[in-house]
Amino acid sequence: MALQLADSLDFTEFHMKNIVVLITGILSLMYLFNFGSGFLELIPDNIPFVGNMDEATAMVLLLNCLRYFGINLFDIFERKS
Repeated sequence: MALQLADSLDFTEFHMKNIVVLITGILSLMYLFNFGSGFLELIPDNIPFVGNMDEATAMVLLLNCLRYFGINLFDIFERKS
């Protein structure tokens, strides 16, 4: 029974998706830690209004990666009735 169930599931696709989401989360976290000390940036921060869009994008990617793995930080801002 268990062998039949295991054969019917596609674990390769499931694991690959987890790995891609995990790598995306790690890369966005590394970008937010700013290991390059400002030398390696997609958009320089001194450009008005759009300078912080790369950090905002990395933060949204990180939050969505956490939500994929069951850590939903968006629930903090929901109003409880």
